[in-house]
Amino acid sequence: MLLDLITNRVPPGVDEAAYVKAAFLSAILKNETTSPLIDKPLAIKLLGMMLGGYNIETLVNLLDDKTLAPLAAKELKHTLLMFDAFHDVEEKVKAGNPHAKELMQSWADAEWFTSKPKVPESTKLTVFKVTGETNTDDLSPAPDAWSRPDIPLHALAMFKMARDGITPDEQGKVGPIKQIAALKTKGYPLVFVGDVVGTGSSRKSATNSVLWFIGDDIPGVPNKRTGGVCIGGKVAPIFYNTMEDAGALVFEAPVDNLNMGDVIDVRPYEGKILNATTGAVISEFELKSDVLLDEVQAGGRIP
Repeated sequence: MLLDLITNRVPPGVDEAAYVKAAFLSAILKNETTSPLIDKPLAIKLLGMMLGGYNIETLVNLLDDKTLAPLAAKELKHTLLMFDAFHDVEEKVKAGNPHAKELMQSWADAEWFTSKPKVPESTKLTVFKVTGETNTDDLSPAPDAWSRPDIPLHALAMFKMARDGITPDEQGKVGPIKQIAALKTKGYPLVFVGDVVGTGSSRKSATNSVLWFIGDDIPGVPNKRTGGVCIGGKVAPIFYNTMEDAGALVFEAPVDNLNMGDVIDVRPYEGKILNATTGAVISEFELKSDVLLDEVQAGGRIP
């Protein structure tokens, strides 16, 4: 339990808690403290999960440690948020450090990207269908703005008002959590489907709410999810871009033949959606961007 807490429940980056986590793990690596649960190789692995920020200095310095340098280089190979520390690695390369050179070559070869799994050619999903127009206030209600930093809590308010096909757990307070849970018992991830999706304001919290129910956990990043599939007859441009940033596969396609609870087979390379039971093609589409599938593989448009 304690190991899970420090691994998965402390925010990465430059959060105050991240500072404490990075300092503790660094102290283990500098022989300033010890832990019965975390040895030096694990401390390096945990630092490598912190994306960037307070973890970087220690990992870069370890490139000069004959024993631990290979482990530090392995973690830095998939770290993008280096900022000025890149120049520290560059100086080590110029000084003849083989581990720094290997790291720099890995970045040049984009191994951080190529090591990630490609978007599958075929994915079975259960449809969560919302008819009519879905605006960002449906997904992230303004009266619940206070809870937006807490994504799992805020997501409870998504579709808290009853509408065609949607039954909230508690009208005006809690959205269709039981309905979503019932759909998930079919054994497939949910796909968010709507006639018109994401109109209104540019709320990142709207994307966060949707992805909380259809996305995948991010190792070492608590209370946030990535990935997932979103299909709209029309998708508002800003919402589309925000889903791209989050690593979701989002596209426009005719959705008349996609109904709540259907199990479908999405084939992004073919541009087809099939009924998973009958195998019949029920919709066809073209991706807006040739690099969208690369963006999903990368974990988002920003990487």
